[in-house]
Amino acid sequence: MPANKKYLSHPFQRFLKLTAGFFGGYFVMLYLHLCLTKVFDKTDILITAYVTGFIVWGILLLVAFLARSGWLIWGVYLLLIALFYSIFIYL
Repeated sequence: MPANKKYLSHPFQRFLKLTAGFFGGYFVMLYLHLCLTKVFDKTDILITAYVTGFIVWGILLLVAFLARSGWLIWGVYLLLIALFYSIFIYL
């Protein structure tokens, strides 16, 4: 039995979710760890980023595919990137 059409997303939405999860998730993870260097020692963050970076990026990749809209997840990820970057710059 074929899948119900209302549960299938448009190919462009799948592309948006894939790019948001892959690139957006990576940059959110990167700027999160960059923000943490303001609070903790840089070498400690660099060492823990090897493990936690992959875990956080994987979670953000999954969250992107659970979102209803690719535009929404791109907006959330861009907002988080801007927030983390502004915290890094202005602290």
